[in-house]
Amino acid sequence: MSRFCLQIVSLFILGLTLPASASGPFDIRLPVPGQTFDLNARTVVGHGQSYTIQKGDNLLDIARNYGLGYMELGNIYRHWDPFLPPVGAEIVVPTSWIVPDHPKHPIIVNTGEMRLYFFTDNFTKVITYPIGMGVLDFKTPTGVFKVTEKKTNPPWFVPKTLQAKYGMSVMESGPDNPLGKYKLTLSWGDYGIHGTSQPFGVGRLVSHGCTRMYPEHIEKLFPLVKVGTSVEYIYEPVMIGVRNGRIYLSVNQDFYHRLPDMLTYTLGRLEAAQVAGLVNMMKVLKVVEERFGVPEEVSKTGSDMVSRTPAGRN
Repeated sequence: MSRFCLQIVSLFILGLTLPASASGPFDIRLPVPGQTFDLNARTVVGHGQSYTIQKGDNLLDIARNYGLGYMELGNIYRHWDPFLPPVGAEIVVPTSWIVPDHPKHPIIVNTGEMRLYFFTDNFTKVITYPIGMGVLDFKTPTGVFKVTEKKTNPPWFVPKTLQAKYGMSVMESGPDNPLGKYKLTLSWGDYGIHGTSQPFGVGRLVSHGCTRMYPEHIEKLFPLVKVGTSVEYIYEPVMIGVRNGRIYLSVNQDFYHRLPDMLTYTLGRLEAAQVAGLVNMMKVLKVVEERFGVPEEVSKTGSDMVSRTPAGRN
């Protein structure tokens, strides 16, 4: 593990206890419309937690128990065997995120961080869940769509490329149906947001383009979403946010290999947000190098000890 990651463990908000499924709702304050960057906004939500590895634990189950997709935890501990993490090790559970700061639609799905955001109460609160998404050959697209139908126990119309494998063109609801018990059908073919019979695929590239959620998460989201709700899909691995007047940055892996150079792209994002002069470039370089996908404070102001704690106690 890197020295930086060890510092996170030693400095991380020890003793803070939150619900295991840290999905919200979280109070937010979006930037003032028309303002490039608003230091009075609050777009960093959640707080990190700590957990001590127990005998029999694996990173996939820990991630799910804390409402994370596998990659959100696996990115930090990428050098560990996910099924044999060291017993007794105290780990960081990165249950903090930077929300999209100028949402125009109630649901934003950011495939650049494998996360869904559902805005409520006139965009003053947000609920967020991890997702699984399309493999490289069947990438989940970007664009604005609408929820056209809500289905309980939906049948799966098997893609032609898989019909020979499954021996059918339609699979009815059941334990083997990859759609799970709930589906929000979107206005692009038969694709949508749905549950899954294979929860280990959440936080991974696993589908033919659909958005997969943990069964317990889609069960909560399903009754809250109305037919006609607009859903925007974006691909943004670099997120810039603010909390308590301090600037945070998170950088994910480039899952779909769309960016020729992550550092150049990140610097461009900071320039576009007009905050390049307000951040410590050494901290920015570290965030880009690690690509943990965790909000980390990068402001020029504030102590170095605080700035190295990913969205910790403020």
